[in-house]
Amino acid sequence: MRKVSGIVLLLLIAAATAAIFGPVQALADEIKMVGAITKIEISGPDATTASATLKDNKTGELVTVIVNDDLTLDKFKDHRIVEGDEIRLKYEVKDGKNISKYFRKTAGC
Repeated sequence: MRKVSGIVLLLLIAAATAAIFGPVQALADEIKMVGAITKIEISGPDATTASATLKDNKTGELVTVIVNDDLTLDKFKDHRIVEGDEIRLKYEVKDGKNISKYFRKTAGC
């Protein structure tokens, strides 16, 4: 009986450790950058996704991200966010694609 309770205790500790440190790993995959928009592609007025290409201010590299949140899509369609605007961006890589998690003008909008 004592052996079984020891194994259960070890399993509980392992599960708690995974629960605590699991979200930290997910946050590590999030990439932050600031850059100017060089290109915006929207499929149409009813589009649920768009593609935005930004030039990273630090490295000068072009980064293309997929944007699917309604607020940012509306700003693209209303031309409140346009090519040339400086953007603060957070994204994560899923299946080889950069998916936007946060997309805002640095000056606010």
